[in-house]
Amino acid sequence: MKKIAVVGAGISGLSMANYLEKHNIDYHIFERRKKEDMAGHGFLLPQEGVEYLSQIIDCQLLFEKGNFLKKYIQYSHQGKILAEKDLDQVFAISRQALITILSQNISQEKITYGKAITLSDIEEGKLQSIDGSHSNADFTIIADGSRSRIRGEIFTEEKLRTVRESEVVNIVKNKDIATSIDNDFMKFHHEKGGLTFGILKLSSDTILWYSQFDNEKYIINECSPENLKAYMLEVFHEWDPLVFSIIMQSDYENVHLWHVYELEKLNPFYKENIVFIGDAAHPLIPFTSQGVTSALKDSFSLTKHLVEKENIQQAFKEYEEERKPEIETHIKNGRTLLNQFLLPLDQYTENILPISYK
Repeated sequence: MKKIAVVGAGISGLSMANYLEKHNIDYHIFERRKKEDMAGHGFLLPQEGVEYLSQIIDCQLLFEKGNFLKKYIQYSHQGKILAEKDLDQVFAISRQALITILSQNISQEKITYGKAITLSDIEEGKLQSIDGSHSNADFTIIADGSRSRIRGEIFTEEKLRTVRESEVVNIVKNKDIATSIDNDFMKFHHEKGGLTFGILKLSSDTILWYSQFDNEKYIINECSPENLKAYMLEVFHEWDPLVFSIIMQSDYENVHLWHVYELEKLNPFYKENIVFIGDAAHPLIPFTSQGVTSALKDSFSLTKHLVEKENIQQAFKEYEEERKPEIETHIKNGRTLLNQFLLPLDQYTENILPISYK
């Protein structure tokens, strides 16, 4: 097997590296950020995502760092239960914890941090020697996220549009609050629509929370942690006391304001000797809760076809044919969930679980 360059050391890139390790395939990862800047917040993993992870990591380590959720409970913004649904092996974990677990199987000699790769470094899909210490790669896997620079340089006609939703995401460490809630996925909805507050219990003392805003109704600009906290307290001051307490007691030093984007139309998943995986191939809006699982399945599928096919182009072609239909389903489901989010509660056609399934 030829040598592979992987661009991006986030969840997608590290998942890919773990699958390549499993098959003893040579690779090197290049990440533009510093290692200490790779932390994040967290996400949901449906059962399928846990199953794919179990092929490349010790799941006991995974289960020690996160939490299985029992039910999805939908509330009005003042705390009235609107709907409940049992969850089947849906797992919540912080991004930092999963990155740490995925990194354990990767020799640090195989990752170069602080090195941005652009299309000019890649000729016909082959990454050139960067500083003499890394041999040339025969093809390149791009895993540099939803705003992929390399994707934009290759597919110059693509249109990346702003989704009518922004998110504020944070983690609060507070044992008293964590103890007071069950292992449920809790989501509060404003009766007029376009504003929600979600709560995921990650451990006995840690809660991941996020708020989704209709960004045509709620204008949130990049601002200091102090100003963002003040804004959150103003917007949510009449909500259920649990919501207000979490907002009040959170440390905003690492809060993230996320402006969401999507492609108007999916690009091909490869061109010549360059292939895309995860959000770099197909940005998914957050309502799907399928970003990590899709990255894992991309990595599994691409590795499988690389092992089975001698011809790289044929491997890429079969990878795209296998993965694209499911991604298109998640995109459709995500837009359905977005459209419902924007409606007042009394116009919801049904109480939809905010996880996309194929």
